[in-house]
Amino acid sequence: MIECFGGIWVARLPCSAVARPDLMDRVVNLSKRRGLVFPSSEIYGGFRSTWDYGPLGVLLKRNVKDAWWRSMVQLRDDVVGLDAAILMAPRVWEASGHIATFTDPLVDCRNCKERFRADQLPASGACPNCGAKDSFTDARHFNLMFKTFVGPVEDDTSVAYLRPETAQGILVNFKNVQTTTRKKPPFGIAQIGKSFRNEITPGNFVFRTREFEQMEMEFFVPPEDADTWYRYWCEERFGWYKELGIPEDMLRLRPHDPEELSHYSVGTSDVEFDYPWGWGELEGIANRTDFDLTKHGEFSGEDLSYFDQENDRRYIPYVIEPAAGADRATLAFLLAAYHEEEAPTADGKVEKRTVLRLDPRLAPTKVAVLPLSKNEKLVPISEEVAGDLRRLFMVDVDAAGSIGKRYRRQDEVGTPYCVTIDFDTLDDNAVTVRDRDSMTQDRVSLDRLVDHLREHLPT
Repeated sequence: MIECFGGIWVARLPCSAVARPDLMDRVVNLSKRRGLVFPSSEIYGGFRSTWDYGPLGVLLKRNVKDAWWRSMVQLRDDVVGLDAAILMAPRVWEASGHIATFTDPLVDCRNCKERFRADQLPASGACPNCGAKDSFTDARHFNLMFKTFVGPVEDDTSVAYLRPETAQGILVNFKNVQTTTRKKPPFGIAQIGKSFRNEITPGNFVFRTREFEQMEMEFFVPPEDADTWYRYWCEERFGWYKELGIPEDMLRLRPHDPEELSHYSVGTSDVEFDYPWGWGELEGIANRTDFDLTKHGEFSGEDLSYFDQENDRRYIPYVIEPAAGADRATLAFLLAAYHEEEAPTADGKVEKRTVLRLDPRLAPTKVAVLPLSKNEKLVPISEEVAGDLRRLFMVDVDAAGSIGKRYRRQDEVGTPYCVTIDFDTLDDNAVTVRDRDSMTQDRVSLDRLVDHLREHLPT
């Protein structure tokens, strides 16, 4: 596809046109090379399926979480926040059913000794690792919760678990939050936090890991309104990904078949993304009925019902749960934003350009300040400009290499705007502002720079 921006013709190669098997390799390579994501414990050879977010990656992931929090809490008057503990009373996991039912079917290949989830084996029956057929052991159930011990003695009385989801911390605090905030159903409680699952087959970069971060909200509603709110949150959450830049043809909302439903759910739909290996879950929206509050009431002995004074009735609220993965969302935004194209150089030639077309709200760095050279007159102005901009934006100052190479570096990490201080700045007190996507350049006076960027960078 050829597009013209400000008289410059650019040949676009969108991510969907990049060879699908290669796309993940390119994004993983870019992530390490530019400080987005590193293999954890790499100097020791790594540790399977664990990843560290680097200087730019931590900003990107934080921006994803901030965008979720803004949408789910800040812009609403019917949702409040919570930060519950990772370690909880073991009875919580008995009540929720995790100890009894939170399992995956596990099989071993007798030939290569690798382990797999039985429900994810190929239809051919061949081992995904060594190719042997009919080599699997009988399936056995494997609990996904990490077990640990609290206190100095490791026995049955000191067993605890790393939480496999953040939802239960919200659910057991329903009464506390409702009483202190005086919220009436329908209302929600939102939380962002770490969860841990001892996955049998982690993989696909940060898509499936044993330590991950969730963005979950439990929305408490009168039973008769549950289906309406379930449909509302399905639409709302699907729209959030589109609004932040993922093309609609890379998203779908897939209702679960009856045999897929969890034991607590009467309706679940997944927002799925078209990853390089196929469709995969980004977020699940579930109608959990009154299962959770009923069970926690039974196991704890606490009354977790709600008294509706206006209608003079008492009921246990149903719960609608939108549950998203911060790591999966970050990966999806990266994949959707990755583009390769041919772009003109300053000397009239054409070269390959890699650019992350991230929504500016998600971009790790909002503005790069680039002195044309390390000239002693330009550097102080660059530092002064960067200092002024840092009050509002994440700023990077880059003075190493040619200006063209520095533009390319910023394109690769999705920086929406570059501000170049050149020798003309010394005379006209203005700078050149370059747009990432169109590569057009505007001359802007220094006294207008902050306002100009605020007009183009959404909050």
